[in-house]
Amino acid sequence: MNDKKLKVLFLAAEATPFVKVGGLADVAGSLPKALQGLDVDVRLMLPRYGNTVGKEYSLQRVGNSIAVPLGPGMEQVHLLETAVDALPVYMIWDEKYLSTREKVYGFNDDPRRFTFFSRAVIATMQMLERTMGWKPDVIHAHDWHTAPVVAWLDVYGKHDPFYRDMATLFTIHNLAYQGLCGRLILTFAQMQELEHLPVEPPGQVNWMAQGIARADVLSAASPTYSREILTPEHGMGLEALLRERQDRLFGILNGIDTTIWNPETDPALTQSFNAATLRMRAVNKAALQREVGLPVHADAPLLGVVSRLDPLKGLDLMLPALEALLSSQDVQFVLLGTGDAEYEERFRALQQRFHDRVRVFIKFDERLARRIYGGVDLFLMPSRHEPGGLGHMIALRYGAIPIVRATGVLADTVVDATAQPKRGAGFVFRPYTVEAFEDALQRALTVYRDPAQWQALQHRAMELDFSWTASARAYVDLYRRAQAQH
Repeated sequence: MNDKKLKVLFLAAEATPFVKVGGLADVAGSLPKALQGLDVDVRLMLPRYGNTVGKEYSLQRVGNSIAVPLGPGMEQVHLLETAVDALPVYMIWDEKYLSTREKVYGFNDDPRRFTFFSRAVIATMQMLERTMGWKPDVIHAHDWHTAPVVAWLDVYGKHDPFYRDMATLFTIHNLAYQGLCGRLILTFAQMQELEHLPVEPPGQVNWMAQGIARADVLSAASPTYSREILTPEHGMGLEALLRERQDRLFGILNGIDTTIWNPETDPALTQSFNAATLRMRAVNKAALQREVGLPVHADAPLLGVVSRLDPLKGLDLMLPALEALLSSQDVQFVLLGTGDAEYEERFRALQQRFHDRVRVFIKFDERLARRIYGGVDLFLMPSRHEPGGLGHMIALRYGAIPIVRATGVLADTVVDATAQPKRGAGFVFRPYTVEAFEDALQRALTVYRDPAQWQALQHRAMELDFSWTASARAYVDLYRRAQAQH
């Protein structure tokens, strides 16, 4: 019976609870659990970095060292094994490219590092069968970091009986990052037969493009994003290639792990609450104000941001709109995030200017993030691009009303409360202008000043279902489709 289960190997550069930079980690950590609930035999594989959190998980070495073909010879890696709940997790450990680095991304040799990881994955699959009798039917690869696996299987795997039947699904989380590098990488990877694609610059490899061109099936992090990336505005130079393959491209919403993100059980909150006990949420607002050093003022609208400080997040709209709002109205603002150095400085300057009503934390702190979700009134996401972000979903579940721009996943998941007062659970604007964002802010603040209307809005927000259930079923369908089209 167990042999008939669909076997899926999940490949990602990051995954909670071990290592997190962005939303990819949340997806890689939570979607496999939802797939297990649908009787899929799924296993997760990622690199073991120097900063991987793993002390509370028992990491066991599997078998002997594994020889990975690279350059003129071989590199040795070790496979480590652990589990999160009932999810088997494997990590690739080495002494050169991954495990000696304290960060996931941001090195000049990132393309070489993740090409190495991908080649190690290919070698490791044979050990999994030898030691555990487990061999995947489908490889689910995420973003450019794992695209070399897809490319290798397409070019070389079809000639090898062990790999021949493995189908591939390649998920695009963020097209802006493409793993562009010189073609010498192919000598390093022993993949010299990989053909140059028309979309690739002369003498270069674009790993994102290779994944898109060679996977059996493609998915994008939301239905709207899957359509947006077919256009020059969002296609990041790959729109023509994506249009060629759009019959194999599907948009599936990301979900959140509702057992982890639950205001009824979240230990970071001062006061637990749910949609039926919304009045208790005010305790968390006061506790957050007190903790960050803002005046404890129940009626002052408290605006919040938990985000990577990336220009694509709409920060060039946010700063002037906040300056105008703070200059004219009694509002408070709290931000948690790291990223672009220029924006870090500009938000620090905003705090200096409005020191009694603005608090800026340039760091990652999950406990504080949870307290922001559970305490702020309004959550700001005026993104220029938002392929599959999860922040607004968490905010809605915690009763914080999002103000978002209609792009990507935000267009799919937030209904405007002005246009649809009975259905809406947030405030949406479309033109990428400061004026449009300011208009959405004012619409939200008008409703905030009507307590009955505001509580009804929060209640609707908290009743929305952003669990993985429906999306996990859609992924199982894509796995079957990938097998059929392999």
